[in-house]
Amino acid sequence: MSTIDVRDDVIAAPFPPTTTDSATFDFDVAIVGLGYVGLPTALAYHASGSHVLALDVSSRRLREIAARGADLIESDRERLDTALRTPAAFRLTGDVAELGRAAAIVVCVPTPVDHQQVPDLVSLRAACATVVAAARPGQLIMLTSTTYVGCTHDLVERPLRERGFEIGRDVFVTFSAERIDPGNVGFAQEVVPRVVGGATPRCEEAGALLLSRYAARVHRVSSLATAEMTKLLENTFRAVNIALANEFADICGALDVPVTEVIEAASTKPYGFMAFYPGPGVGGHCIPCDPHYLLWQLKALHVDAGVITEAMTRIAARPRRVVERIRDVLGRAGKGTLGARILVVGVTYKPDVADLRESPALEIIDLLIETGAEVQYVDTHAPHIHLDSGRERDSLADPGAFHPDVVLVHTRHHDADLAWLDDRAVVVDGTYRSTDIAGRVLL
Repeated sequence: MSTIDVRDDVIAAPFPPTTTDSATFDFDVAIVGLGYVGLPTALAYHASGSHVLALDVSSRRLREIAARGADLIESDRERLDTALRTPAAFRLTGDVAELGRAAAIVVCVPTPVDHQQVPDLVSLRAACATVVAAARPGQLIMLTSTTYVGCTHDLVERPLRERGFEIGRDVFVTFSAERIDPGNVGFAQEVVPRVVGGATPRCEEAGALLLSRYAARVHRVSSLATAEMTKLLENTFRAVNIALANEFADICGALDVPVTEVIEAASTKPYGFMAFYPGPGVGGHCIPCDPHYLLWQLKALHVDAGVITEAMTRIAARPRRVVERIRDVLGRAGKGTLGARILVVGVTYKPDVADLRESPALEIIDLLIETGAEVQYVDTHAPHIHLDSGRERDSLADPGAFHPDVVLVHTRHHDADLAWLDDRAVVVDGTYRSTDIAGRVLL
């Protein structure tokens, strides 16, 4: 379809684009779900001049936000401080009955997978059912949670039709997957293009108008399904290439070639190559989950996706590969994992965030404990962790006093100080990029 650049006349365009009921709305947009995606989205709309209804069913989350305790990049912390000083234009609420006060409703709830890699749609189904039940004429409903192709139709469009609404005239239904990289200060939401598809052309237009309130560019596609598949391609592309980078790390290790240097050399090619780096596994809310929504749907259709399936299998196995490497390192020193003291540096899934979702570190720690090792960790962004096994750990206040046999660098926060490292400790760098300790890196 087309990409539009935001202009003053676009921002000033009426929203919603039809019905006299729109004049009765108290808020321009309601954000349902105030997590790592929803809260920054709400703040972006507020910063653009929109009146925002910020809704979350968790009273604990609402208290955390009101107390300015949410994990945000510095610019969003400043936005939150500003928003909380203007309650008339930024209302925190847990009351779903207030959804009828907003011209647009944006659903931003998590879409994880369970331990069998099957999509967990409980939160999304509940949120969509709530939004559909609260819908009134003139509203736009936008789904941003990554999910399977056809989900917006199944959970929003069809139920609204069953309520008697004519889609594209009475209410507007769109899909525009979030494009937020938690902790990344290099890409403000305003500069990242958004992709939007609608149930009808008028829905697509309404969705583009809503996004253009803060996004510099909006790329319109021909359908809900196209917009849904776009997000699945984005993160499946990343998953496949990360699996390849991990495989190259193992190959380079066997051939005694520095994999990071190889990747950086290949990156000098100005076309046809994009750098992906190996690591101890993949975490967060996108790459470990999103491709499984596609595979789950394709399995029901008996469609083969061998490359994607193998990539996700390799990604899931990566934490065990790290454990195997640690056992090999200890074995070369004449030790076993039984009784070995192992310290994990950084347990969040990526640097400079407090997000533990799908973090490989949690599985790695559990697996090491099961081998008989004594495992502790240090991470100022995650003072306490709860493992799938039910075990719990607190971050060490004085990691140097632990005197580890092996130190696994899992996540290197930019403020991490490794001055406490004992010269005798063996360092296994799961990031492959800790150049200041490269002389002692064995992985």
